[in-house]
Amino acid sequence: MKVLVTGATGYLAGHCVAELLTEGYAVRGTVRDPRTAEVAHLRALAERTGGELEFAAADLTSDAGWAEAVDGCTYVLHVASPFPSRIPSDENEVIRPAVDGTLRVLKAARFSGTVRRVVLTSSGAAVHFGHDAPGHVFTEDDWTDVNQAGPYPKSKTLAEQAAWDFARETGLELVALQPGTILGPLLHPDARTSVELIRRIMRGGLPALPTIGWNIVDVRDLARLHRLAMETPEAAGNRYIAGDRFLWARGIASVLAERYRPRGYRIGTAAMPYWLTWAIARFDPSVRLALTFWGRQDLTTAAKAEEELGWTNRPPEDSVIDTAESLIQLDLVARR
Repeated sequence: MKVLVTGATGYLAGHCVAELLTEGYAVRGTVRDPRTAEVAHLRALAERTGGELEFAAADLTSDAGWAEAVDGCTYVLHVASPFPSRIPSDENEVIRPAVDGTLRVLKAARFSGTVRRVVLTSSGAAVHFGHDAPGHVFTEDDWTDVNQAGPYPKSKTLAEQAAWDFARETGLELVALQPGTILGPLLHPDARTSVELIRRIMRGGLPALPTIGWNIVDVRDLARLHRLAMETPEAAGNRYIAGDRFLWARGIASVLAERYRPRGYRIGTAAMPYWLTWAIARFDPSVRLALTFWGRQDLTTAAKAEEELGWTNRPPEDSVIDTAESLIQLDLVARR
């Protein structure tokens, strides 16, 4: 059976391709340009596994190419979605590509005649934003309040809601996953937003850490969850949270310090006061984005995925270390 993976050169999508090839599936990945050197690591992966891999040209901002991309595929993993590194001046810069792109993929899948199910990569940001509920453990029954959310969580929430509306109207079989912050090894030297914090810590660029934290999911385990959601008949029509192991930024730095300070890395673990974070944010868009998460510890549970799909997620400390090791191996962090 052939599986379409959208945005195949992305961090998570690449691991989904690896998971599927290892499990014996034929894979077609969408990319803007199949001739680009960015697919070289995926071609090498297919050679190592002996798997069948091909590419199709398609872009979430255009209708062109999607009918051809889904043609002959049994499943679709819609992984691609814009992830901002800064707060956009216009929220529609993030919202419109997320919603319109999702609907383009679903429409192509629905009318393909071959696709049985679509697995949508949504986000934990579509679950727990906009609520003042200290101590509440968020589940798949919860939804972000878009009237109280910033551009990114709003985009993920609206895109997932549009997907469920489309599935109900057309009968398309859909599963949606809500991952936390994704960590784990990179497959090629393209440091994505979710691993940027670890890269900056390892390079000594953050002697002190702000009071922000995340529910962490390992990219390899999340790729496996995509496959399980695709294969399990009972998963149809369900949402599944992925990632309920919370770490503060200082906790991440402490894990790295214990392992890498003896190897010569200068890793800071001090607390950064809010006023200093605010001052830095005036000049650093990524820190400005981080300020919106200050002091938040949203509690979630992945019990549903564990019980219904037999899924497990490795300890977040392991994901932190494996991320750092891959950054070193790919020369994104200097060797010491």
